[in-house]
Amino acid sequence: MPTERMPNPASLVPGAMEALMDVTKAIMGAGLDGKLLALTHLRASQINGCGPCVAGGVHQAQQHGVTTNQVHAVAAWRETPWFTDDERAALALTEAVTRLADHPDPVPDHVWDAAAKHFDHKELAALLLNIAVTNTFNRLNAPTRQQAGKW
Repeated sequence: MPTERMPNPASLVPGAMEALMDVTKAIMGAGLDGKLLALTHLRASQINGCGPCVAGGVHQAQQHGVTTNQVHAVAAWRETPWFTDDERAALALTEAVTRLADHPDPVPDHVWDAAAKHFDHKELAALLLNIAVTNTFNRLNAPTRQQAGKW
């Protein structure tokens, strides 16, 4: 198992971790279902290979009532019957936003329109911020080889 290269960078820059946590608190207070936030956090973290965020995402998902089937199948959400239409829209948006550089049109209209059908502007804003903050943590944890279970 690779060793940690350094502590999480956000913990080393004064005020950085607190600022990220304040954004997270604001997202959680925006009225979007915690289950959706947990599913999108988990999916983005899987894509980015962030062990601590995947482990934390599973825990968060369980706390918010995500079913065992959903937790185990979130990477294959398109091929399973266990996700609602709004969860599917949120997961599609999560994948598009997390993989911005992979496509010439990173968030195609059909992905955006599906999300906008289920979420109002404030909810979409919370969803996008959740995806962005998750990707930020993934991009801090993965290169520094943060280990799951070391909180």
